[in-house]
Amino acid sequence: MARIAIAGFQHETNTFAPLATGLARFIEPDAWPALVRGPAMLEAIAGINLPAAGFVAAAVSLGHRVAPLLWCAAQPAGRVTREAFETIAAELIARLRAAGIFDAVYLDLHGAMVADHLDDADGEMLRRVRVAVGSRMPIVASLDFHANVSPAMVAAADALPCYRSYPHVDMAETGARAAAILDQILRRPVTARVHRTLPFLMPLTSQCTLIEPLASLMREAATLEADPVLSLCLAPGFPLADVVDCGPTVIGCGWDAAALDRAAGELHAAVLAREGDFALDLVSIEVAIAEARRHPDSNGGPLILADTQDNPGAGGNADTTALLKALVAADLPGTVAGVIWDPDSAARAHAAGEGATVELAIGAHSGYPGETPLVAQARVLRLGDGRFTGTGPFYRGGRFDLGPMARIAVGSVEIAMASRKQQAADQAMFRHLGVEPARVRILQLKSSVHFRADFGPVAGRVLVVEAPGPNPADPGRLPFTKLPAGRRRRPTVG
Repeated sequence: MARIAIAGFQHETNTFAPLATGLARFIEPDAWPALVRGPAMLEAIAGINLPAAGFVAAAVSLGHRVAPLLWCAAQPAGRVTREAFETIAAELIARLRAAGIFDAVYLDLHGAMVADHLDDADGEMLRRVRVAVGSRMPIVASLDFHANVSPAMVAAADALPCYRSYPHVDMAETGARAAAILDQILRRPVTARVHRTLPFLMPLTSQCTLIEPLASLMREAATLEADPVLSLCLAPGFPLADVVDCGPTVIGCGWDAAALDRAAGELHAAVLAREGDFALDLVSIEVAIAEARRHPDSNGGPLILADTQDNPGAGGNADTTALLKALVAADLPGTVAGVIWDPDSAARAHAAGEGATVELAIGAHSGYPGETPLVAQARVLRLGDGRFTGTGPFYRGGRFDLGPMARIAVGSVEIAMASRKQQAADQAMFRHLGVEPARVRILQLKSSVHFRADFGPVAGRVLVVEAPGPNPADPGRLPFTKLPAGRRRRPTVG
């Protein structure tokens, strides 16, 4: 039986997003817990689809003891401030040094954190932990599907298991897999690691594992992970980070360097052969509205318009209004849009009360160029305190705390608003305000792919819409300055 120190520090950084990520963003709760320390961490994460929760449950079932240090996460946005990174990193290391005698370390990281002063913040966090515990202590860190894996990360950790699904329905499962991997390493240290980059960026909306090409590629990765290969992962990367290590990678570890290299090479070649299949499939706002007009008023499921470029799960702010204004102008009955981040409008709706009519300037408060608020007389239909539990496969068990929420109507369009930004990836976010998504005709969601886990089964049809926002779907349109020569911003088609 081993004693394992565990900690979590997660952020997915969109270096092109306008709003920085300060310390307060890690301290406050949203769908995930607020910054939590020591034994309270175990209760805070229990039952939630989080890697640390899955790790703890699996490690305990394997007979190990855990020493919780701290856990925190912040919504994807711009670079993490120096203050935020250094404050949390210093406390994590201090708690690690004060944890007494332990046999291994587990970290719940993202893998695409960028700070003001560190392009590879996760690599630096792992390096500091390695320095603190020495070269022989086993370190395993679970990573997000969108990790931009660096050589420094691979060098500092014994294993880096990644999620295998997008939507990330397997976060807790990945934590459990990390526990099983660490259990084996404690008995048989790994002797080989591999890290191979791919020469092109994968657009986020093309990374969905429910469809090809990643549906089959992820199955192949799992098949190739067999003794003497302990762990083999394809991390498609987070393409909204202007850092040297931005892009897809194949990583792994095991006990036979030749076997590991062969498996990694086979997976790398399989991904490269499917490059053309990662091409984007987007529609314009005009096409989306035309399709919305044609969508039947039947119970065959809503037409979902994924407002991907303002996805708060990738650094957007959930407050651009171009698509929303087009829906209001079309005045199509049975339309619901959300979740719009607008604490001021939510507060004004609460002050007015249910049933009241109030003039609001909705959205466009984050300063995205060219965007202006939707100014309108709105009817307040339902108010909520923003506290509820996630019920879908992605946010399962998440204890949401989004601040005051409101459902309003502008003409035929209903709008769900929250005081804290959160990706619209769980039906509970709408049910909290009295909306049953399956009965809606048209549903605009501020999300890229995660919505498919919970909304996909009830959808009649899905369109990914190219509306304005700080999360461009096409990496070829981003002003990169640090990508290595030869790394293609667009997959080669055909």
